[in-house]
Amino acid sequence: MGIFKKNVSVKSGRGAVTIIAEGNRFTGDMTVQGKVHVDGVIDGKIDSNDDISIGKFGEVRGLVKAKQVHVSGRLEGEVICDELFVEAGGKVRARVLSLQMSVDPKGCFQGERREQIQQVLALQEAPEKAFEFGVEAIDSLPDRIVLGAGRGRHRDKHHDK
Repeated sequence: MGIFKKNVSVKSGRGAVTIIAEGNRFTGDMTVQGKVHVDGVIDGKIDSNDDISIGKFGEVRGLVKAKQVHVSGRLEGEVICDELFVEAGGKVRARVLSLQMSVDPKGCFQGERREQIQQVLALQEAPEKAFEFGVEAIDSLPDRIVLGAGRGRHRDKHHDK
């Protein structure tokens, strides 16, 4: 007696959910059509056209790209999404490029977040270039910065009288 029906289409109209269960480890790049739920460990890149949730026991290290990312476990690396939610007990240590972000008072976020809409839209097409914009900004700075007359000089003149 089988548990699968022979006449059910793979494209049934319901969104597919990919689950990495607790105790499982995945290493590499993953492109998913649909939602992803992680309670195991992933080292690599996850690219989803839908939402990604990292459960209480889940750990992800690498680049994560999705519409929404919900973190109740651990996430380290880089994130490109429309919305990032760090839930109670969730720990995110990452560079984040998102339109919106919220951190529960019992959640933890360490890292950098940028929200420039043009970059989010452009990077949805080329996620591997996610944080190159920061390097260009640093490279454009002069090698030496000289500070001109500031408040210190005004104070010195005032004290001389």
